[in-house]
Amino acid sequence: MVKLLFFAGSARKDSINKKLAKLAANMAQKAGAQVTYIDLKDFEMPLYDGDLEAQNGIPENAKKLKQVFVEHDGFFIASPEYNSSMSALLKNSLDWISRPHEQNEAALIAFKGKVAALGSVSPGGLGGLRGLVPLRMMLGNIGVTVVPSQTAINSGFQAFDDNEQLKNENQAEMLKATIDEFVKIASRMNNLE
Repeated sequence: MVKLLFFAGSARKDSINKKLAKLAANMAQKAGAQVTYIDLKDFEMPLYDGDLEAQNGIPENAKKLKQVFVEHDGFFIASPEYNSSMSALLKNSLDWISRPHEQNEAALIAFKGKVAALGSVSPGGLGGLRGLVPLRMMLGNIGVTVVPSQTAINSGFQAFDDNEQLKNENQAEMLKATIDEFVKIASRMNNLE
């Protein structure tokens, strides 16, 4: 069974992107994947700084988060759009776990050979689509296979019902198509199909 990680690039308690990540995790579980949902707020780290790394090494939470990534075949990121890009929390988390912390550790061990799917929810009309472009590019550059389908949910504050399901059928189908493709590609890449 393919093992997939789900999280949002937001620390906010009532984040609409956390709702998307949880809904995506439920869909993947129904599609036959083993899923883990995490909250980046539980992995607090300082801003990445090469001098800080040289002086103190990798923060313990970065080591823990990297191990979570290593233990999974792929990951789904619900990425909020901050000024047409990804959040500082998401970028900082990915930057820290890209750093080696053991002698002879394989480069980018948390990313190379992994599969990722992307989604975003935004109050705006484009659903956070602009922020997914630099995220997709960065992940591709560090060895992640990013599935072609992605999900962008507009009018985010009105998108979910009281049961945290998407109200709009087309948006729900878009997410399901993304998750189905994610599970299928991750399973194939890990010879689990």
